[in-house]
Amino acid sequence: MPPLERHALLRPVSREHHEGLLFCWQVRRALAEGRDPVAQMQSSVAFYHRHLLPHFAIEEEAVFPVLGAGDPLVKRAISEHRRLTRLFLSSDDPLRDLSRIEDELEAHIRFEERVLFPRIQAVALEEQLERIDRLHGLLAET
Repeated sequence: MPPLERHALLRPVSREHHEGLLFCWQVRRALAEGRDPVAQMQSSVAFYHRHLLPHFAIEEEAVFPVLGAGDPLVKRAISEHRRLTRLFLSSDDPLRDLSRIEDELEAHIRFEERVLFPRIQAVALEEQLERIDRLHGLLAET
């Protein structure tokens, strides 16, 4: 699938999806190489706190409200955020959890990039896009 053109004010948030896909690739590689799943899970939890949690916050505070809380695509995205959070914070079975994280995070990112963000971009007002950019900038400063 060819890359989708993003509005300039959505690009920083969209770019974070690329970082998430890179993370998925790294987890997939670590699993294939048989690296210590406990250590890999610890690294994954650090990635979650440093990158994903702030990313989820900006999406839920500024990006998703463009469509509204009742929109089925927004409901799906928020549900997937909650599911991913539970996986990252699970300590049940690191090997199984890593495999699920890698699989579900990649699917979630693809959904947002191919379905949700194009829809948001199509209906967002310039003021809404500016708010997303402004809040993303504030979050990046912290």
